[in-house]
Amino acid sequence: MLRTEESKLTSWYFETDRKLLVYVLVMMVISVICMISAGSVAAERLGHPWNYYIVKAIPFYILGVIFLLGSSMLSKKWVMWLSWANVGVGLLLLLVTLIAPHTINGSDRFVSLMGLANVMPADIMKPGFIIITAWFLSKMRDTYGDDIFFNRAAWRFRWLSWWPYLATFAVALLIIFSHPDLGTAILYLTVLGAMLFIAGLPLIMIPVIAMAGLGLLTVAFFTMSHVHNRIISFFTGTGDTYQVTQSMQSIQNGGLFGQGDGSFVKQSLPDAHTDFIFAAIAEDAGAILACALIVFLMLVLRRLIVNACNARDKFVLYAAGGAAALFGTQVCINLMSTLNLFAPKGMTLPFISYGGSSLLSFCLLFGFIMAIVREDKWK
Repeated sequence: MLRTEESKLTSWYFETDRKLLVYVLVMMVISVICMISAGSVAAERLGHPWNYYIVKAIPFYILGVIFLLGSSMLSKKWVMWLSWANVGVGLLLLLVTLIAPHTINGSDRFVSLMGLANVMPADIMKPGFIIITAWFLSKMRDTYGDDIFFNRAAWRFRWLSWWPYLATFAVALLIIFSHPDLGTAILYLTVLGAMLFIAGLPLIMIPVIAMAGLGLLTVAFFTMSHVHNRIISFFTGTGDTYQVTQSMQSIQNGGLFGQGDGSFVKQSLPDAHTDFIFAAIAEDAGAILACALIVFLMLVLRRLIVNACNARDKFVLYAAGGAAALFGTQVCINLMSTLNLFAPKGMTLPFISYGGSSLLSFCLLFGFIMAIVREDKWK
């Protein structure tokens, strides 16, 4: 069928990655269903009406769709401008957490916006972090050639060199780590490592990245009581294992086909609508559908990887690869915590868990990726 209309909307429809768009919308529909089920249980346990969380989440779902569709229609130039703004606002709010943090569950990682919403700066700056890092790596290659890691010129003190980027990243990472938020700090470090390897960092440097992560974990183990207790509980099975115990029992109670309205373990499952939402899904829908959800999440990851592999522009390769690293790592951390394969880290399941900051940041990131992939493929 020939295209006779050349409106921007028509061009967007035919040129955008509709498969990735559908994947995101399906995940958001799954999230709405989970908020009605697991969210109602969590709300009633805290003395709120059953629809408390779904009512609070609806504005974020609407904004998420607007962010996703709107950002996917942008040009690369606008994606860059919004990414710089996103990083700037995120860094500013990170500084606010040092001065006037909004503490939730003992963590100073949140900022209250005039009492209307609590946002997590480390969450909202993820899209900008991915895009700006991809831009930085592509500019470094354009300036210094393929060897951007061991080229002495790339390490001289100038605006386009490693020092400004690494200094800014280190400051942001230390603030996130001090909240304390070890999980997000490790997530950022892992994603940066993945993007550096995509850009050509030799595999021999893997131990260096691993040692940096191990160093953070060691410092956290000896300085943060909650990290110490969770690690000890994970390896010894002693101490406060209530969360993971309830999570495993909830999954086991679901069986193969789920309990539906007969689910009862999730009623005492902490954070059933956020960190442990996969356990609530498994109890409600059963192991078969829970595994189908994992497969679906892997399809989303595969789509991001395909976009990265098909990219003509190095910038698009790094950005799509970084988005895949972020999405895949966060999914793995959440599922491993839920299945007691990793110490609980308080990290949401992307697009599925309740959390406005997380949902909006991933919608914006995926919209950015669809925008630059479209321009790279068709322009």
